[in-house]
Amino acid sequence: MKKFNFKQFKFHRVRADELTDRLLVLNLYVTQAVVLLIAAVILWFQKPNLPSLFSLEPAWPIVLWGAVFAAVVLVVDLLISQWVPPEVADDGGINEMLFGSRPLWHIAVMSLVVAVCEELLFRGAIQASWGPYWTSILFAAIHFRYLQHWLMTGLVFGISYGLGWIYIQTGSLWTPILAHFLIDFVMGCILRYRRET
Repeated sequence: MKKFNFKQFKFHRVRADELTDRLLVLNLYVTQAVVLLIAAVILWFQKPNLPSLFSLEPAWPIVLWGAVFAAVVLVVDLLISQWVPPEVADDGGINEMLFGSRPLWHIAVMSLVVAVCEELLFRGAIQASWGPYWTSILFAAIHFRYLQHWLMTGLVFGISYGLGWIYIQTGSLWTPILAHFLIDFVMGCILRYRRET
């Protein structure tokens, strides 16, 4: 039997301009599949009450909390982008490459996939054991492309903590999923349509 040579694989830092569009999108979906798998494994051992986790009752607070939180985050993000130099908010060009020329339907699909997978893992599975503070530290750490800038790391931590807080307020995972989707979708649309002006 032939042995598999693990030494042939080498990890190195990849710059955004070295990535093709196809590789970047594939990476996004594979990463989210891994996040979903990890969430499923954790939830399998936690055995939560899934109907209560995904409760839609009462519906109006879920929509209200999610939409208001997303609006606050978007306003804060837009204000920050007006006051700080672009290099402080730089993620290496990844968001620009992901959303910059993507059709609207694909921005919506990507935003929905990311919102569902990440919120299921972080709010649905991890926050139950770790609480919103430590969950938010982990959430900020996995968004490693922002770690080189303290302001962006703090913003990601704050958004995550806020998502955890609105989840606690409503008791439904749909609240942070809605907020996360709206934030990603609107920011994706801003990146997409800003190029055309």
